[in-house]
Amino acid sequence: MEPLTIHVGVAAPLLRANVDTDAIIPSREMRRVSKRGLAQGLFANWRYLDPERRVPNPDFVLNRPERAGASILLGGPNFGCGSSREYAVWALDEFGIRVIVAPDFNPIFQKNCVANGVLPACTPLAAIRELVAWSDSDPQRNCLTVDLPGGTIAGGSSPVSFDLALAQRLRLQRGLDEISLTDTRTAAIDAFEGDRFAAHPWVRLPDRAGTVPP
Repeated sequence: MEPLTIHVGVAAPLLRANVDTDAIIPSREMRRVSKRGLAQGLFANWRYLDPERRVPNPDFVLNRPERAGASILLGGPNFGCGSSREYAVWALDEFGIRVIVAPDFNPIFQKNCVANGVLPACTPLAAIRELVAWSDSDPQRNCLTVDLPGGTIAGGSSPVSFDLALAQRLRLQRGLDEISLTDTRTAAIDAFEGDRFAAHPWVRLPDRAGTVPP
């Protein structure tokens, strides 16, 4: 994953409560097992007047010219509720969304965001409305600045603080998914396996090549 520390981007407000994963990417859009090729299906029922023919809905926020290139989504309460489909985050990521700001997230959706390099930033709705007001006056010029190490979002009169667990914050800063996070502990894992085999030689654990010690 690409590490995230400071991100500056155009914001798009979607202040709807209970935006579920089926709204983020309808099930009919999940026709492949790859993470690629999903961006066109993002918010398909809202982005298109005719989802099958991909006729854009000019009133939907991500289709508006002033929101072109939006990489920060300003959401409402209980964002990412519904099913646990990781496709929702894959579609957001491929579209270019690096940060989602909302009062709260479905826990599974939040974990999926972190696992795919998307920052789920929790901050009160009143603060989000202030960010929306700042962005709305001139979306392309009034970009938001998200400072992950500092835990703030700058836009308007004063920075807004957001919450994120320290472990998740560090993973995003270092660009670590579950596999790469495990790889950082390779030395400790090898040491544990060595000590265990020395203390219990009857276990005869295979090495990383699959060879059982004599």
